[in-house]
Amino acid sequence: MGSQTRSFVPAAGRDALLPFYDPLVRALGTGRLRRWLVESARIRPGARVLDLGAGTGELALAVKRMHPDADVTGVDPDPRALARARAKAAAAGLAIRFDEGFGDALPYEAASFDHVVSSLVLHHLPVDQKGGALRDARRVLVPGGALHVLDFGPPSGGFARLLAHLLHRGEAMEDQLAGRLPDRIRAAGFADVAELGRRGTAFGSVSLYGARRPSAPSSGGAPV
Repeated sequence: MGSQTRSFVPAAGRDALLPFYDPLVRALGTGRLRRWLVESARIRPGARVLDLGAGTGELALAVKRMHPDADVTGVDPDPRALARARAKAAAAGLAIRFDEGFGDALPYEAASFDHVVSSLVLHHLPVDQKGGALRDARRVLVPGGALHVLDFGPPSGGFARLLAHLLHRGEAMEDQLAGRLPDRIRAAGFADVAELGRRGTAFGSVSLYGARRPSAPSSGGAPV
């Protein structure tokens, strides 16, 4: 389904702010968070990696730089952000495919990827779309494939909680701050769901979650 028929939150929140998005996120130190995610994913040579909610391509670029032999694809509903992502990849001489699409309707066949990674995307999605995106991430993963998600998690400490609720509002973000994301990942059919770590940033506490698509049918006998 094309982005022209559905609404979405642009990478910078508003289209007019897109030119300032990359300098802002770099200034906030998100590069070290992306490196943490990519290192934790343990991507093997030749692995097929999908960046879910690629935006302007920073995570996909990080994956390709750190794993030149990986086959990297990014998907996002924002054509303006994707145009920037493609231009950045071309300027860096990195072969990365960027496709337009929504997280809950990924334009790929089942079992197309060995890894799905996502950075600071799911908190933008309403709860139903978040669940849909996680279910479709499971669908496009091979059995045994890995999911790694970096996003806002429960703040630690009273001041951090106050700051989080002042800076971040809305149902989707409240779901994150309440620590429900691991349950959403499990409900989407993933196994071995774990919080791999938590780090404080200038814009709140972020958690890194890992999970995998089960290699065998569920106990009910239906494929997962």
